Amino acid sequence: MNTQTLYQKTLLFAAKKHTSVSQVLSGSELPYIVHLSNVAMEILIASQHSKEFDVNFAIQVALLHDTIEDTETTFEEIEANFNTEIAEAVLALTKNETIEKSKKMIDSLTRIKKLRKEVWAIKLADRITNLQSPPNHWDTEKIQNYYKEAILISETLSGSNEYLENRLKYKIEEYIKYLVISH
Repeated sequence: MNTQTLYQKTLLFAAKKHTSVSQVLSGSELPYIVHLSNVAMEILIASQHSKEFDVNFAIQVALLHDTIEDTETTFEEIEANFNTEIAEAVLALTKNETIEKSKKMIDSLTRIKKLRKEVWAIKLADRITNLQSPPNHWDTEKIQNYYKEAILISETLSGSNEYLENRLKYKIEEYIKYLVISH
C-alpha cells in the first residue's frame, strides 16, 4: 500500500475513534484530528530529512498515537486493523494510568526507547505540535511542568532524529515566553 492510502485509511480510523468520544483540542473547539494531522505532517517532513526512515510505519503510528490513551480503542483492535508492531508503538506512546502521575512520562519514554527510532520521532513530533500557546485554563505550574517535560523528552530522545530534535529545541526556546507571560 502506498503512503497516501495508508495515511487516508489510518486517518479515517483515528478520526472515528476520537470523534466517538467528542475529543477536541484542549482550549478550543477544533476536532482532535487536527493535532494528529499536525504530528503526521511533522513526520512527513522529517522523513524527507532523514536516512533510513520508514515513513509508512511512522505515519500510521503518528495518526494512532493517542487512540489507546484517549479513546475506547484497545491494543488488540489496533493490532487487528494494523499490525502488532504498530500496536506496540502506540502502547509505548500511551501513558500508563496505573502509575503515579510524576512517573508517567519517564515510564513512557523508557518504553519508547526500546522501539525503533521512528517511534522516538513521533514523540518528538507530538511535543513539537503541542508546544503552542497554552490553553487559557492552564495555570503557571502546569505551563512550567509542560516546559520541563519538553526538555526531558528532548534530552531522553536525543540521537533519534536530528531534524525533529532541532525543531523541538526551537519550539522549547519559543515556549519560554509563556513562562514569562504566566507570572
